[in-house]
Amino acid sequence: MDTVTLNNGVKMPILGFGVFQISDLEQCEESVSAALRSGYRLIDTAAGYQNEEAVGRAIAASGIPRDEIFITTKLWIQDAGEKATAKAFDTSCAKLGVDTIDLYLIHQPYGDVYGAWRTMERLHEEGRARAIGVSNFHADRLVDLIEHHEVVPMINQIENHPFFQQADYQTFMEHRGVQIESWGPLAEGRNGIFTHPVLTAIAEAHHKSVPQVVLRWLVQRGVVVIPKSVRADRIAENIDIFDVHLSDDEMAAIAGMDTGESLFIDHRDPETVVRLSGSRIHD
Repeated sequence: MDTVTLNNGVKMPILGFGVFQISDLEQCEESVSAALRSGYRLIDTAAGYQNEEAVGRAIAASGIPRDEIFITTKLWIQDAGEKATAKAFDTSCAKLGVDTIDLYLIHQPYGDVYGAWRTMERLHEEGRARAIGVSNFHADRLVDLIEHHEVVPMINQIENHPFFQQADYQTFMEHRGVQIESWGPLAEGRNGIFTHPVLTAIAEAHHKSVPQVVLRWLVQRGVVVIPKSVRADRIAENIDIFDVHLSDDEMAAIAGMDTGESLFIDHRDPETVVRLSGSRIHD
């Protein structure tokens, strides 16, 4: 598995397995187990997904040494703030059955982000969080956080797929030492991505599937990617992308698919702020 090196020297697999929207805990555990058997060593979950315990059970049952699995989880808005973040981190560790988290992210750019980050800096210094970062932060919010704190986020996990590529933002983050990570890499099947003529032509040329082409395109751009599936065959297929290399022309053709607009959510929309901020994951 190829890796990226974060700004604190920690190495992270460039391709992992995500469990967003796998709400059935038995199915989540089975899917993570299938992913680990297929060779994935990065597992991405979140407190807000309500499936950390299932992820933890699958990891424990795998028999794979803990230091060979890179675990990401995330802090929900409800728990932002210095004291609340410390408690939320401990809760996530307990649910996952681990003492340390490899990557701990602020899930959304709302609430007491400053207080949360101060606690996360401390957790990082103590070694309990090997790396810390953010998710869904636009450039202004990212820079604001960087300019007023000691530790630069190691990751910003954002929407990134052929229809919303954010290439300029990726370059900007690279200059700031922040690694880009993609959520929704396959656009959740929207815009006819699986039958798109540009992608199908490239897939046929390499004897690969469209999802494999998209994931390979992201990896070649240096984007960490965490595709999700609940089918063992698709899970195995999605990691089988390291025996192919897309040409410059193929990379450019996919770059031409960019619409410059999100397919899912506008984090600067006041209604989005109200809706997400009002979402509670515990009493």
